[in-house]
Amino acid sequence: MADKQQTDPAPQWWSRPEGTAEAGRRDGVPAPRPDTGGADHVQDAAPTQDVPPQDVPTQDVPAQDVPAPGVSDLTPDVPAAVPAVRYDPWGAEPLQVVDRGRTPRGIGLWQVVALSLGTALLAGGIGGYLGVLAERRSSTRLELPQAAGAADRGRAPESVAGIAATALPGVVTLHVRGTKGSGTGTGFVLDQQGHILTNSHVVADSQEITVTFSTGESVTAQLVGRDSGYDLAVVKVSGVRGLHPLSLGNSENVQVGDPVVAIGAPFDLSNTVTAGIISATGRPVTAGGDKGDGSDISYVDALQTDAPINPGNSGGPLLDAKAHVVGINSAIRGADKEDATRQGGSIGLGFAIPVNQGKRVAEELIRTGRATHPVIGVTLDMDYAGDGARVGDKGEDGKPSVVADGPGARAGIRAGDVITKVDGQRVRGGDELIVKIRAHRPGDTLTLTVLRGGRESTLKVVLGSANGS
Repeated sequence: MADKQQTDPAPQWWSRPEGTAEAGRRDGVPAPRPDTGGADHVQDAAPTQDVPPQDVPTQDVPAQDVPAPGVSDLTPDVPAAVPAVRYDPWGAEPLQVVDRGRTPRGIGLWQVVALSLGTALLAGGIGGYLGVLAERRSSTRLELPQAAGAADRGRAPESVAGIAATALPGVVTLHVRGTKGSGTGTGFVLDQQGHILTNSHVVADSQEITVTFSTGESVTAQLVGRDSGYDLAVVKVSGVRGLHPLSLGNSENVQVGDPVVAIGAPFDLSNTVTAGIISATGRPVTAGGDKGDGSDISYVDALQTDAPINPGNSGGPLLDAKAHVVGINSAIRGADKEDATRQGGSIGLGFAIPVNQGKRVAEELIRTGRATHPVIGVTLDMDYAGDGARVGDKGEDGKPSVVADGPGARAGIRAGDVITKVDGQRVRGGDELIVKIRAHRPGDTLTLTVLRGGRESTLKVVLGSANGS
């Protein structure tokens, strides 16, 4: 508001600061008088001039208990009763009032709730952080229970882990590149000279052979020799030190139910270990025959196992509980081709070449590059549907079915004879007879049961020898 004098009602008299009233008043000038109510306002003291003293009448005003503020003690002649308080320019408080806004009210309920929530959240966060910090710095830590035992404790030699630890350094993976493409197989070290045994079908038509050891090191290998009739081959690496040849067992001692371990590279997954048992022995297995003339057919008197064997396992070792090789993994049996659900992998029927047969063939391949086959010198009728193996009426190119002066001829075998047993074991077809014969060495003597004209007889035959393919 503007700073101006208040004119309604008019002040009765002006008060001055202490010590100024008497000093400014000349002799003869009367003191200010109270307002009589008839004038609008009273002017300040007139200019100083000589004026004769006059009597100034006063108006009786009822006395008040509290003297009016602003009345100076310099006017003792003024009656105790004074008019209402007027604006005093020299007073302690000004007429103007400063607007300081609304008087603040008390804190509302929602403010209390918000403040409480904020405080709680802040306290919780600080408490959680301090708790985590204290847990991290504390010597006590959470530790789940664990079975006691030394972490580096070895495994029993006859356990699967023990067998694998013994054999893995001697097992290799073969990558073969040929004119028809590339493939993967497995092999194992035979001796310190670097000879490695594998399957013939792994290295067939090979142009380049790479051998990778369990350590991951790879070297180039050379083909020493192979025989498709036994599905066995030998390759050799040179300049490699620290080889770990595997120990060969005796496949004639293998019995059904014996635990076995297979090692290989199924689907190119090197150093894969599977375990199972010997589920059968003496299984006549034929494989190959892609050429159509029968020259590449393999005849194996196989060990049957349920240890998972898949493509890539071919040529790998089948080991007994002493980590001795008892077989060379060679083939698997899948679902029938006509079956829409046929599986490409193992269904629990794997077949391995007995190591006794593999040993003999490997020795011949290392010495001469070729293997010999035991024969009886006859041509079989492979279309015969009866029980047993029938000797054909004629041989190839119209020649006699029984080779003159051959092992069979010397034993008394004739054309049309049906061979039903070999060493007392029944033979159901021509393939089985070949398998049983090739399970032996040239020079071995076999006892054949022959059916001729409805009568059975036994004949002794000494196996001859023929060069393999």
